[in-house]
Parts: sequence; C-alpha cells; structure tokens
Amino acid sequence: MSPTPSPADTIARNWQRVQQEVAEACHRAGRDPGDVTIVGVTKYVEPSWAGLLLAAGCHDLGENRPQELWRKAEWFSEHLASLDSQGSPSLPRWHLIGHLQRNKITRTLPLIHLLHSLDSLRLAYGLDSAAERLQMQVPLLLEVNISRDATKTGIPAAQIEPVVDFLRDRPRLQLLGLMAMATHGAQGEEARREFAEVRALRDRLSRKYELPLPHLSMGMSGDFAEAIAEGATIVRIGSLLWHGTDAMR
Repeated sequence: MSPTPSPADTIARNWQRVQQEVAEACHRAGRDPGDVTIVGVTKYVEPSWAGLLLAAGCHDLGENRPQELWRKAEWFSEHLASLDSQGSPSLPRWHLIGHLQRNKITRTLPLIHLLHSLDSLRLAYGLDSAAERLQMQVPLLLEVNISRDATKTGIPAAQIEPVVDFLRDRPRLQLLGLMAMATHGAQGEEARREFAEVRALRDRLSRKYELPLPHLSMGMSGDFAEAIAEGATIVRIGSLLWHGTDAMR
C-alpha cells in the first residue's frame, strides 16, 4: 500500500498537471506555452497552503479580496525564508483579480504586480490620485462584463472607451489589456465565443488608440483551454491546484 502523499506533494503534482494541461492547450491552439502566465488563485485557502503552491513553483498568485491579499503578503514576508529549499527565496507576484474598493487602494497598490479588475471610471480616478501620491506606476487591466449580467462587476463593452480615454492621458496608469470571465455555466463553444468577443474588443481598442494592449486575462479552471484558443495570455486557476487537499474547506 502506497503511503498517503503529503499536502506539499499533492500540490506539486497538481501544479505540474496544470502546467502540462495549459501547455497542451497552447499546442492545440498553435501557441507557445511560454506566452501564457498561470496565476494560482489562493482565495479560500490559508497562507500556509499558498506557501506550498509558491514552493511548488507557482510564482504568480491571485487574490479576490484586498484584505486577504494584505494578510497573505504579510505572512509571506514573515515566513519566506522557510519556503524555498533551494536557497533562493523570492516573493510571489501578487495579482488582484477581484473588485478593489477606493478606500483600499493606497494599501493595496504597493503590494501588487498587476491589477486585473479596473471596473469603473470612478475607480480609475482613485487609482490615478493614489499613484500620484505614492509616486508609482500601476500596471492594470480593464475588467469587461462580457456576460452582460448587471449583477456582475466589470465595464460593459459599449461603455469602455471613456475609461480608455481617461487612462491614456494618465502616464502613471499603465493599461496592458483586458480581463473577463465567461458567463457562469458557459462551456465549450459558448465560452469560446465570449472570449473571442473580448479578444475582438481588445484588438479594436488597440487599433483605435494605437496601444499595444498585450494581455488578455481570461479563463479559469473550467474553461482555460477555450480562453487560450482565443488568445488569453493569463489564465486564473484555482480549484485544479487544490484538488485532493483540505485547502478549500
């Protein structure tokens, strides 16, 4: 009888499997796997579990809630030395993938590698003020509500240009592309059609504003292959990485 694998071993295997599945999706789409970044989503898990994922090799971690990102970032700063057995520790690159309230901007911006969820002109004003005050540049993506569900966050495609107009005149706010989620329950060709809409919107904005907009953050555990087929450069993977563990209890 084989011994029960440790949580670290299970997460390492999950990480390897996700990398392989992403690479296979890239090959089917005729793309280089090196052009797609996997963000390991750590919402609902404790910092120590996120630490095991970092140790397995996933250096881009994503959080939905700013407060939880603060908590985990502090934990990593305190515990990092014990995480890397190779003697070369590095902090994770934090991605905020959920809504950012304006009263949490100042504390959040210095911690993140990329903001995926700029979802209103009002938030853009707050980001610009904070970036000026902090004397920093903010890499960000516009969150598009492609599902047209009024209960979801994100900017409807028809309302996105005024936000781009604002951003291109604000040198501290670096617009790098778009983020979107497929309609809940959409699978296969339905999800792919929605991701294709996001890609087409990015291409149109890029031409109109003469901006490169290199990134599309699209696709999660259930639909990343469809997102990659439509040009995703960032996929946000959560449940597949925690499969077989108690992390998400």
